[in-house]
Amino acid sequence: MFSELLKTNGYAELRRVLGELNPADIAEEFEDMELSDAVRVFRMLPKDAAAEVFAYLPSGIQQGIVEKIKDFEIKNVVEEMFLDDAVDFIEEMPAGVVKRVLSNLEPGKRDIINQFLKYPENSAGSIMTIEYIALKERLTVREAFDKIRAEGIDSETIYTCYVTDSERRLLGDVSVRALLLAPPDARVTEIMDTSVVPAVTTDDREKVVGGFRKYGFLAMPVVDNENRIVGIVTVDDVMTVQEEEATEDFELMAAMSPSDDPYLKTSIFTLTKNRLPWLMLLMLSATFTGAIISGFEESLATIPALVAFIPMLMDTGGNAGAQSSTLVIRGMALEEVETSDVLRVLWKELRVALLCGTALAAVNFARIVVMGGDVILSITVSLSLLSTVMLAKTVGCILPIGAKKLKLDPAVMASPVITTLVDAGALLLFFAMAKALLGA
Repeated sequence: MFSELLKTNGYAELRRVLGELNPADIAEEFEDMELSDAVRVFRMLPKDAAAEVFAYLPSGIQQGIVEKIKDFEIKNVVEEMFLDDAVDFIEEMPAGVVKRVLSNLEPGKRDIINQFLKYPENSAGSIMTIEYIALKERLTVREAFDKIRAEGIDSETIYTCYVTDSERRLLGDVSVRALLLAPPDARVTEIMDTSVVPAVTTDDREKVVGGFRKYGFLAMPVVDNENRIVGIVTVDDVMTVQEEEATEDFELMAAMSPSDDPYLKTSIFTLTKNRLPWLMLLMLSATFTGAIISGFEESLATIPALVAFIPMLMDTGGNAGAQSSTLVIRGMALEEVETSDVLRVLWKELRVALLCGTALAAVNFARIVVMGGDVILSITVSLSLLSTVMLAKTVGCILPIGAKKLKLDPAVMASPVITTLVDAGALLLFFAMAKALLGA
């Protein structure tokens, strides 16, 4: 739509449309435009709207715009952005772009951004903002509203305010609703909630997400090691973190290296680089299953019918393991499962495996017999299937918890890795059963 208006010189209509659309919708239109057109439209936006739109853009488009606009335009955009959005933008840019952006900022803003960039990656400090309302403990409700009116325009949220002492130590929080309902001369300390739960700057951002989910926060204060408030994390930042973490887990579970770029904007070479190492590793790991089959060539030669059941056993084992790992990984992500729960999880999965495996084995036994198969062969395959399901669900629940214990991402131990291990185990169990019951 924007490009068409540019081609027909419909600038007045374009400005009208830009004034009516939500910044997020404008940013979405930019993703389908040529960079030159995107820059032209971007320059037509009012300064405050440009900063909002810029914050919603993917990093690739942000970089393209910054490389095309002038230094004073960069300064205007970054100065208008909320601090957390500015930090997120700078973190995604190459060194050359970062140097140019920082060199065009006021010294005070530049120093603050540099301080934020020093926080550990994926920490609470790295996603917080310093644009919040802090109320001193001595203030009355009337004075608190004066402060909110004076500073609220530059704050990311004013619904929740934070009460501090003279040393900026966090004492509690108070909502605008509570202030509205309180007498004008009441002290904020009389109506504040002292049960506020803060995050520490070095806390992992997933812990912050868990706090929002558990307590239903709209914002969470972030404190240093001396309980002095240094910023807040807002619910929109948490939603972004949840999306990034979920995407990363999906990619790891599908045996791909994580990527922050949109699929259609990612080059085929980048996609290949993210996928090929995992595919190569899994292909080479399949050598073990090939070696196992080769080691039992005599058994297969004696009873060729065994070959027909290998795909079924391996597929069922892989699926069973994936079910367990998916539920355990989800449980850990939601903090429903801790590493200390390993025995409880194992006991639960073993019972589920016994029920699932017995049902699958019974149906499989009946199927083979009905199709004219040998009873002993049917028993062999069915017992192998039951054993495979038991093994798969054990591996599927133990490996993610083990990964968490070793400070690794549990998603790494999802379907591909578990399937490879279960395939090898299923073959060993199958051939051991065949030797014992069939003499193969």
